[in-house]
Amino acid sequence: MKSMVPNPSRAPALLDYIRRPFNRSESGLLLAIVVVGLLTMVADSQHVYWYRPKGSIQDILRQTAMLGIFSLGAAIVIISGGIDLSAGSMIAFSGTVCATLMLLIQPDSFDPRIASPLRPGVVALGICGTLVVGLLVGSFHAWLITVVDLPPFVATLATLVGLRSLARAMIENVTKLVYGGAGSTQIQIHDDQFLEMTASVPLRVAIFLALAGVAWLLLSRTVTGRHLYAMGGNEIAARLSGIRTDGLKWFAYCISAFLSSIAGILYIGEQATADPQTLGQGYELFAIAAAVVGGCSLKGGVGTIPGTVLGALFLRTVIDGVAKVIKSNAQVYEGLIVGAVVVVAVAFNQFREAGRRGKKFFGGALGWVTILNLTLFAGVLAAIFGQLTAMNAKTLGLVAGSVALVVVLLVRFLENRRRSEVKP
Repeated sequence: MKSMVPNPSRAPALLDYIRRPFNRSESGLLLAIVVVGLLTMVADSQHVYWYRPKGSIQDILRQTAMLGIFSLGAAIVIISGGIDLSAGSMIAFSGTVCATLMLLIQPDSFDPRIASPLRPGVVALGICGTLVVGLLVGSFHAWLITVVDLPPFVATLATLVGLRSLARAMIENVTKLVYGGAGSTQIQIHDDQFLEMTASVPLRVAIFLALAGVAWLLLSRTVTGRHLYAMGGNEIAARLSGIRTDGLKWFAYCISAFLSSIAGILYIGEQATADPQTLGQGYELFAIAAAVVGGCSLKGGVGTIPGTVLGALFLRTVIDGVAKVIKSNAQVYEGLIVGAVVVVAVAFNQFREAGRRGKKFFGGALGWVTILNLTLFAGVLAAIFGQLTAMNAKTLGLVAGSVALVVVLLVRFLENRRRSEVKP
């Protein structure tokens, strides 16, 4: 007779199955996204999230998809043990390449007096040519890193500066060749079909999810993915075990440049302009921030694609929340907010690791100076926020500074207590 006693091993297995899509840090990110949304709903004087939820969700998804596309490339490079600082300039360069190719093939479509529709073949050639250029730039990065033996930081920093200048020179010379005169620093796109296609929110989200799915399969279900993690964790050991690390680096940097090229094509459709001076400005930091917030370690060998997706969604939710609450010149504070979020995310992971090693973060004289710095930073930031939102800036600054001081002192106390317990 079949026993009616439940198998105690089935409950943990069921829980593991439920938790399987997300690890601990990713579950925390999901909770943080919900908390940020609720705080924005309360702090926004117009309560846009409450009264216009559909438009707000569409805007966040649109921006998340755009950020997420090139953040996936940054995550793959970081997991492999490298860094790619060229994503923003690659976006500007790719957008310029796409626009100039279409301009050279069908110039009458870019003349506002004629503005004839772009032929599908012209659009296809522009997109394909741009993606090929992206792969070539990725290959150049890999050559600099593996053959010339430049550090990834230096190699991609060079293209961070150089690609944007090259894009500007290209656009000026091409417009001068086509139109005559002194040339232009921008290319205006007038084709409605191209603009509607590239600005479509469902298309962008579909592209992002498809790319994220492919990247997840690559990293978690293929030998190449396991080798990328192994190389990021210890490149020397990976090479000695027979892994072709140079080929993996070529693969990672080509993927990163390729995804930035896709984002560049979509961005010129959104803005109806190819402007290398402003397009993608500072986006490389947003890509790295999304990957790091999502759990990627800058030391390499650690990170997931679901975490990067949630990191991009979290960053865009925070930035959108700041825009909803501050309303005027919110973009001025985007860099400050993103920088603070990245520092907090990385510091949180370091605190957890340091706790197991018994390391102290606020010990000695430097620790006290750091406590002062964090207290002042929290107070000043809260006072600025209060001034922008018509709240009592002085009171808000004092409260935030006091709370920060208490929290950091509590952390210091716990560090000292843990260290004393470890000692024999």
